[in-house]
Amino acid sequence: MNGIVIREIKKEDNQQIAAVIRDVFIKDDFPKAGTAFADIQLDLMFEAYDKPRATYFVVENEGKIIGGAGISQLESSSENICELQKMYFLKEVRGKGIGFKMIQICLQEGIKLGYEKCYLETLPEMLTAQHLYKKAGFEYLYETMGSTGHTNCPVWMIKSLNSNT
Repeated sequence: MNGIVIREIKKEDNQQIAAVIRDVFIKDDFPKAGTAFADIQLDLMFEAYDKPRATYFVVENEGKIIGGAGISQLESSSENICELQKMYFLKEVRGKGIGFKMIQICLQEGIKLGYEKCYLETLPEMLTAQHLYKKAGFEYLYETMGSTGHTNCPVWMIKSLNSNT
């Protein structure tokens, strides 16, 4: 894994990153409905993040997309909050520090884009991910924010963004 590159998504990455996200849900036996698996934009990730105050990063290893994560304005929120979205990695890359690095990259991008807070939703079974989020300074919430459509993601977290993030 010495050839790892983290970069912004390109249009030609759409098929590979959609396959990575679906692979994670299928192999880890996560719910499909009410999660990122069912999102309409999953096959058009480049286009979904090709807008102001949004970005998506992919992790590439020797030309193969092995993961990704992004941020965008929290849907249906009037507050200045971004959402950490679609952070998934193939099993071969997990446990190598890349997830934490991706969180940091996304949070820094959120600061650059002028957001005050970062929100996320996840599955209860994603305990390793929750550990990373807590390590990055996220705290649990008691209710959902915005309108993500992820009805099967009942774990909600938030973090204030500042230059020390």
